[in-house]
Amino acid sequence: MNNVIFAFLLTLFAGLSTGVGSLISLMTKKTDMRFLATSLGFSAGVMIYISMIEIFPQAEEMLCAQWGEQIGSWATVAAFFGGVFLIAIIDYLVPEEENPHELNWSDPHKPMSEDLMRMGIFTALSIGIHNFPEGIATFMSALKDPQLGVPIAIAIAIHNIPEGIAVAVPVYYATGSRRKAFRYSFLSGLSEPLGALLAYFLLMPFLSDGLFGIVFAAVAGIMVYISVDELLPFAQKYGQHHHSIYGLIAGMMVMAVSLLIL
Repeated sequence: MNNVIFAFLLTLFAGLSTGVGSLISLMTKKTDMRFLATSLGFSAGVMIYISMIEIFPQAEEMLCAQWGEQIGSWATVAAFFGGVFLIAIIDYLVPEEENPHELNWSDPHKPMSEDLMRMGIFTALSIGIHNFPEGIATFMSALKDPQLGVPIAIAIAIHNIPEGIAVAVPVYYATGSRRKAFRYSFLSGLSEPLGALLAYFLLMPFLSDGLFGIVFAAVAGIMVYISVDELLPFAQKYGQHHHSIYGLIAGMMVMAVSLLIL
């Protein structure tokens, strides 16, 4: 399969997993918070390990080969923290009450407020804003190395599931329609494949080892930030502390073994 098509399909899979979160919240009477916490911890472990052990060194190797060891190393560090600051700025610009990183969700079948529909719509828009750079990250990683893109896409898909829940719950209670709740949740994930399309049409003509290195380092920064700012706090808030840590360690171990045997 053409690498571009494969990378886009992976990004589409990761983005539309918000629909899975919607189905979980609408079809189950009670969500197993311990399993959710472990899964989020696992996703964080995968993203942190692969960012620091695989992606960052690859980025540094490409940039050093392009610009020399000293400039390449500095460029890698700058791009890494550039990715961190990019996602941090997006977080800052989204109002706290509509920020999916700040939502207080505990019971998927408990009414939240009278303004539920507005909350659901704004949450969907906010998640779309957050997911856009994730789509670029997933697409570019899979384009450069399909074997690396698969675990990244899976980890991002896992972390998109609770975001889908955050959209579906208020819309469902505002309208009483499971179909509408699923639709809004599903559509909120489309920004990731849109990010992939943007990367393809704007960045593809300029692709080089230098550009790939910068994007890779920024991807590492984005994924580390998502892990420590969203995944681990969410996991520890809605599950027991040890379940998130067990998931974190398991994710790192699985990623380490997979990198050794691939």
